[in-house]
Formats: sequence, C-alpha cells, structure tokens
Amino acid sequence: MTRREFITAIGGAAVWPPAARAQQPVMPVIGFVNAASAQGYALPLAAFLKGLNEIGYVDGRNVAIEYRWAEGNSDRLPEIMAYLVRRQVAVIAATTTPAALAAKAATTTIPIVFETSSDPVRLGLVASLRRPGGNITGVTQTNVEATPKRLQLLHELVPTARVLGLLVNPANPTLAETNTKGVQAAARTLGLELVVLNASTEREFDAVFAKLVEVRAGGLVIGVDPFFTSRSEQHGTLAIRHAIPAVYENRPFAVAGGLMAYGGNIIESFRITGTHVGRVLKGDRPADLPVQQVTQVEMFINLKVPRRSASTCRTR
Repeated sequence: MTRREFITAIGGAAVWPPAARAQQPVMPVIGFVNAASAQGYALPLAAFLKGLNEIGYVDGRNVAIEYRWAEGNSDRLPEIMAYLVRRQVAVIAATTTPAALAAKAATTTIPIVFETSSDPVRLGLVASLRRPGGNITGVTQTNVEATPKRLQLLHELVPTARVLGLLVNPANPTLAETNTKGVQAAARTLGLELVVLNASTEREFDAVFAKLVEVRAGGLVIGVDPFFTSRSEQHGTLAIRHAIPAVYENRPFAVAGGLMAYGGNIIESFRITGTHVGRVLKGDRPADLPVQQVTQVEMFINLKVPRRSASTCRTR
C-alpha cells in the first residue's frame, strides 16, 4: 500500500463512524386519542404512561407519543384517525368509547388498544374478551353498565325523592342510548319517575340544573361520557350550588360537591391500557392479547352533602 492509499484509507475510516451513528432506529410512534379534552384526564394519562414504563417504554426516550384530543366533539375523531393512519403510527391507543369505535372504523391493519367504559363485545369492538381477533384489543371498566346501580344507590341515599334526573350526551348516541335504557329499566323497577336531560356543551349545564329544580327532581344521575368526565369538577360544583344530590363515576366529582361517586377504577384501567400498548410494541398480536376487565369498584360519599340533600328532598 502506498502512502497516499494508506492516508485515504485512514481518512475514510474516520468518516464512517459518524455516518453510522446517524443511522439510529426510528422510534415507534403511539397515537394517543381521547374524545374529551386533557382537562380532567391528568391522572388517567399519568397512569397510562406508568403502564408503558412498566413494559420498558418512556415517552421521548424510546417511543414517541402523538396526543390528539377531540375536545368533546366526536365528529372530529374520523379525521384524527385518518391522520394517524396516514402517519403510519405503530399503535393507536384509543381511550374512551367514541375513540375506540372511530379507530376500529379507520383501520384493520394498525394495532389498536382501546380503553372503554362499556362492554366491548356488545359495542362490536371485539369478537370475545379472551380472543379479541383482528387488530384490536384493550381494557374495559364497564362503568356504563354500572349506571343503573348509581340510580339505585341514589334512591337509597335520598329515599323520599320520587323524581330523579338522568343526564346524557346526545353527541355520543351509543353511550347515551345505553345509559338511558339501563337507567329507565332501573327506575321502573324502583317505581321512580325518570326525567332524561341532554347536554353536549358546557353552556347547557346550567340549564340542566335549572330544569331539575323546575321539575322538582330529588336527585341526578350523570350518565357515563368522556365529555362529562373531563368536566367532573364543574358538575360537582353545580350540584352543590343548586342543592341537587347527584351521582357520577369518579372521585373528583364527589370532591367538588357531588353526593357520591361510584364506578370502576379508571386510573387502573388506563395503566393497564399502557401495559397493553407496550406489549403490542414488543410484538404481541392484538388478536391474541385478551381484553382486560378492571373489576375493582370504588365508592366515594361526600359526607357534607347528605344532611342538606335529605332536607331538600323532603321539601320537594
């Protein structure tokens, strides 16, 4: 080898390592979609990230997450899902029932992990809990199915009330219909009159509580809906302002002034959703990854409300 050839070889060797280092593997991308807004979902989101971390994934280190919030407008979900499909994300984390349904409609190839408050088999998301099939699996805490139980508990806490209200979101017809049918059946069994009220924007909340006062309702059951979840504290504040005994699914509602919260552990549900997403990134097939059911149920009673609520109901 001549001196020139030797220098050329050394120079070439000095150039290759930086070029090689530049060819780092591209981080997988998770499309995280929720039908509501980030407001009210800080703790569930932290639980999701914790679940991912348990499988070895950390946002920004070895995985990237694109967050998409529909801000309570489910009509935006098809567009969001179409973008993620074009983006060719590694997996879609579809949290909330409307997001799960939109994800399933958008793709049959990209893996989907859902988090839902209803029965995923009844919704048509999966063929069965044990063997989901297709490109989709997930987690359920069946909070929608617990809504009639909330009516029963409310009746036990304010037994003199003969008229009770149910709040649903007509913008999410699947959840609204399921909530309504179950609670109407429970009301008939208990011999109660049920007034169904609708709200799909914050502007309508005050009118809902005003209507409850007008019809002399002795209490309110809030139907499960991601938009309502992101506004739990607002509902709790309105309930205490209007002296309406009200029941919803999560602790922030009771803390803010609601009479009682009763429902599945959404924090645990989001954590398991994170672990499922991590397992899919590791190579598990959604079709073979059983849907997990969160069986833990939590109840929180606001001890400052019952005395006033009971006296309020007796005067109506």
